[in-house]
Amino acid sequence: MITFDAPIVVALAPMVAGAVWAAAAWARRSRVRRAAAWSEATARTARSAGKFGAPALGLAAGLAAVALSGPRWGEERVVTETRGLNLVMSVDISRSMLAEDAKPSRLARALREARRLVQDLDGDRLGLAAFAGTSYILSPLSVDGSALMLYLDALDPDVASEGGTSLAPALAQGIELLHSSPEIADRVLVVFTDGEAHDSLERSLQEAHRLAGLGIHLILVAEGGRQPTKIPMRDDRGTHLGWQQDGTGNPVETSRHDDVLGAVADAAQGTIVAAELPDQAGAVRDLVASYKRATATESRTQRGRPRAWIPLLLAATVLIMQTLSRRTAALIALLIVTTSVAQAQRPRTEAEKAWDRGDPRSAAAAYLAELKAHQDDDTAWYNAGTAALAAGDPALARSSLARAAASLDPELRFRALYNLGLLALLQSRSDSASRDAHLADAERAYREALLLQPHHIRAKWNLELVNRLRRAGGQPNQPNPPPPPSPGKGGGGGAVQQQQSASANNNASGGLSEDQADQVLRSIGQEELRTRRDQTGRSRRAAPAGIKDW
Repeated sequence: MITFDAPIVVALAPMVAGAVWAAAAWARRSRVRRAAAWSEATARTARSAGKFGAPALGLAAGLAAVALSGPRWGEERVVTETRGLNLVMSVDISRSMLAEDAKPSRLARALREARRLVQDLDGDRLGLAAFAGTSYILSPLSVDGSALMLYLDALDPDVASEGGTSLAPALAQGIELLHSSPEIADRVLVVFTDGEAHDSLERSLQEAHRLAGLGIHLILVAEGGRQPTKIPMRDDRGTHLGWQQDGTGNPVETSRHDDVLGAVADAAQGTIVAAELPDQAGAVRDLVASYKRATATESRTQRGRPRAWIPLLLAATVLIMQTLSRRTAALIALLIVTTSVAQAQRPRTEAEKAWDRGDPRSAAAAYLAELKAHQDDDTAWYNAGTAALAAGDPALARSSLARAAASLDPELRFRALYNLGLLALLQSRSDSASRDAHLADAERAYREALLLQPHHIRAKWNLELVNRLRRAGGQPNQPNPPPPPSPGKGGGGGAVQQQQSASANNNASGGLSEDQADQVLRSIGQEELRTRRDQTGRSRRAAPAGIKDW
């Protein structure tokens, strides 16, 4: 059975087709009259051309009206499969999170890591809450990560109707969101905060004990530094207006409260992600990787599949056939092809020209020049770091690739981490005095990269080389080369380097094959998990604070 979303539109389709037909026919008659004013030969040519133009335009308009009415028919069986991990993120949006001892601020860093976590946990059921003097549910558990991104983009201290910082309501609301979720999968509460809670520590510990009793995993993501710092006040354009003041008019100083964070984490048998970690989202992702997920499959029958594309396709076919029958069709096609070729021939940047000449040092300098105008261009940072790596400038390569490794683009983060691991591996061979430190950096970079792309065989192979070097002190095989610079903003599209596998000379040196290395590295996740858990803080007693509005 055929149904329409807008039946009135399909009823008007014949009228639309007739009106367009009449208008096109009138335009053709006017064209013939103007041609006849010149000469009879011109009039004959005008009458012979475009005979079927008016009917074709009318038919196309009628079909477009039918498509606009939303025709539907047929059935479709839709099967959706989701992973059952339930995770709620709670973000501290109190004014103390505006302190700039973390770059660009505690809140901005927390939101950046939360966005990356939403990307990395695609498919899990995620919820979002925010808290200051009280807690607010922004999104219940859902698999729609794009909705959470919109809420995260809008978070600001002004969103909170009550100032101050109360940690207990945030924990209680996390329990409320997670307690009703299915128990066949693990439940996780991730709290981004500096630990400066103005409610009593006793209330927070009571809620933390409830979390532990219900089997909900608590992960506290610490933000800010230990040293007291002032809270800046800025307008919408970022202009500094002054400092946050207390009731007596003195500037407020805030710091990260490790004693509160440690006490709450111990009471909930949870984990603290240290503020000093460069990749907090990766640490949280690594922790939840070992938690139990339940696969849920939902099947439903959708009646009335949208079929608007069929009349649209017919309308487009009619217009194309009419266009091709005209004498000017060849000229129009030639114009389209010429325009496309002109757009495809984009002028190469100075950095790309330097790569073409085989001069990576000049390419790195060109990328740095571009970054003066686009400091937030992660692709340009990656390209500059890759060029510096090829030019033998480890300091520039490390700083640039580290900036790119914090990108929200998972592919770009992986490539930057891969190159950071290669840089450290190469430095371990040239700097014997700091060999162990460089190998540790390489191992950490490759582990982080493999969390993003667990099946990347080249990264696994290079990590196994690092492990063998740390165990035996030798130099088995050569590492795989870095990924080439990334095209797009920042250029670098012309710098294509050949990637070769190290397995070709594997047998000659007595090393493992890539498949064997893959088997050895299957325990990476558990080892990394234990490493993260060793970074939790110690609990100390915190003195109750008074009523505050930051």
